[in-house]
Amino acid sequence: MALGLTALSLVVAGLACQINVGGPTPPSDPIQFSTLEALQLEDTWRSAIEASPLDGRVTLVITERELTAFLAARMADAENPLLQEPQVRLQAGEIQIFGVASAGPLMASALLSIQPQVDADGVLAFNVTTAEVGPLPVPDTLKQGLSDLLTEAFTGKLGSVATGIRITSLAIADGEAAIVGELR
Repeated sequence: MALGLTALSLVVAGLACQINVGGPTPPSDPIQFSTLEALQLEDTWRSAIEASPLDGRVTLVITERELTAFLAARMADAENPLLQEPQVRLQAGEIQIFGVASAGPLMASALLSIQPQVDADGVLAFNVTTAEVGPLPVPDTLKQGLSDLLTEAFTGKLGSVATGIRITSLAIADGEAAIVGELR
C-alpha cells in the first residue's frame, strides 16, 4: 500500500512539474535539420558577399531549414532560452516562428508572426504582427518590444551595417527568403 502511494505521488509530482497550457498549433510537419546546418546560414551570407559581381550586387536565398537550424542553435546556447523546439516558416511575406515557451512548471505553445520591412536606406526592421503564448494573445506593447528586440538583434551580426550591405529588396514565399542588396 505504501509503495503504491509513493508511486502515485511520484506520478502526480511529475505531472505537476510540466503543465502544458496549450496555445497555437505548430505545423504538423516539423522541419528536420542537423547541427551543421546551424552554421550554414552565416557561411551562406559570407559567401554571397564574397561572390558579389563587379557591380556590387549581392543576392542571398535563405531557407526555412537554415533559419530553423540557426534559431535552434542560438536557443540551445542560451542559459534560459525563450523557445524550445523552434520551427521557422517563410510564407506569404512573413516569418512565422513556432516553439514551446516555458516559465517554471508551465509550458505553452508559442507563435510569432513577423513582417520584415526594408526602409529607403536599406535597413531591415521587423514588425511582430501576431504573438501568442498559450491560449492568450500578447499585448500590443509587448509585440512592439519584441519588434524592437528582433530589429536590434538582426542589425547587429547579420545586419546591413555589420556586413556592409544596403538591402534593396526582400521577398518571402514558398519556404524561402530572398534578399537582394548592394555593397556599401
